[in-house]
Amino acid sequence: MINYNPVELILTKRNGNTLNDEQIRNLVKGFLNGEIPDYQMSALLMAIYFQGLNREEIFSLTKSYIESGKTISFPAKLKVADKHSTGGVGDKISLMLAPIAASLGLTIPMISGRGLGHTGGTLDKLESIPGFRTQFSIEEFRKLVLEHNCALAGQSKDLVPADQKIYALRDVTATVESPGLITASILSKKIAEGAKHLIIDLKIGSGAFMPDKEKAQQLAELLISIGKRFDLKVKVAFTNMNSPLGLAVGNGLEMIEAIEYLKGNPLKDTKILTAELTAQLLLSTSFAETEEQAITMIEETVRSGKALKKLEEIIIAQGGTPAVIEDYSLLSTTKYKIPILAPSCGYVSHIDCRSIGYALIHINAGRTKVTDAIDHSTGALLIPKIGDFLEKDEPIGEVHCNDQIKGEKVVELIQKAYNLSSEPIPEEPIIFDII
Repeated sequence: MINYNPVELILTKRNGNTLNDEQIRNLVKGFLNGEIPDYQMSALLMAIYFQGLNREEIFSLTKSYIESGKTISFPAKLKVADKHSTGGVGDKISLMLAPIAASLGLTIPMISGRGLGHTGGTLDKLESIPGFRTQFSIEEFRKLVLEHNCALAGQSKDLVPADQKIYALRDVTATVESPGLITASILSKKIAEGAKHLIIDLKIGSGAFMPDKEKAQQLAELLISIGKRFDLKVKVAFTNMNSPLGLAVGNGLEMIEAIEYLKGNPLKDTKILTAELTAQLLLSTSFAETEEQAITMIEETVRSGKALKKLEEIIIAQGGTPAVIEDYSLLSTTKYKIPILAPSCGYVSHIDCRSIGYALIHINAGRTKVTDAIDHSTGALLIPKIGDFLEKDEPIGEVHCNDQIKGEKVVELIQKAYNLSSEPIPEEPIIFDII
């Protein structure tokens, strides 16, 4: 039975006052066991969105999330590390980073999510591999990690269940972009999975949840300081999401691009970002003493084929079909490939990445609700980056789809997402800063 008044606690936060540890614990526990209804938690989340949470409140919320379920622990001798991205368009970095890091000896228990809205999800990309399994019990997941140095899976219902339930509510109440709620959500999962080192790819730009550096900096400082209190060493990379990452946007297409990277055929932007994020984990865990040494280690494990072999090992361990590494038709084959042509000439001055992500939902490459079905074969290949010059009718890329009418609509929407200028536009950096 509730021995406190949720309305009073909502009022406390609505008026800008602080909730103590016991009050936060009671709210989380009450919501999880059904004593607090969705409408009251929605009111609290909106109050938090506008009034914010101080660091003690964020620490208490993170702790309450972790304590709501089971946790995973690994032997102390292992260097347990992970990476988290705040989401973007064409962001397939985890697909390369995890096998590279695991092939170098790091232990990577990667809990990933599904795509929603304009952003893609690692689980959807992995599930483009026939048979690939992403749902495991905590015990199964831990065993996979210990046997293979890595597993890539979805969040178990027993791991941080309070965050799962509250995040679902945040998503439908327009309260996702709260720094305190984001911090508790990210860190609770990483701490519960047993990670001790974490690199966060905090994206800034037209395809990111964080539109500017100032808000991103605030979030980064929270992630680092709260992580430290849980003995989690956090580094944050501020990265560019003003252009889609790589060439492919869409689940099977991105999986192909990731495999090509591990075969030694990387694209410029994904190579820079993957190498830097992986290097930061090698430095954090003392597997490398300098960044130069870390980059050399990464290049060697790719060149030798060890990273690709690790991906194959992970695919087999998680029930997938390893033949996808050589036969890409198993990942992505569509009825139509429709060219996207530049409507005029000029320098690419702006790309509305968010609009591109939403456009691809029309061909089921993404979803607006968690329950929406995904067509793993569909998506787009997009060539230009900010600063590139395009001639009129030069290919921007192509849409891969199974419905021509919907595909042609996506072509039009993507064309509109590219703004061209008659004046040269400077090339933008892939990584803005690392703290």
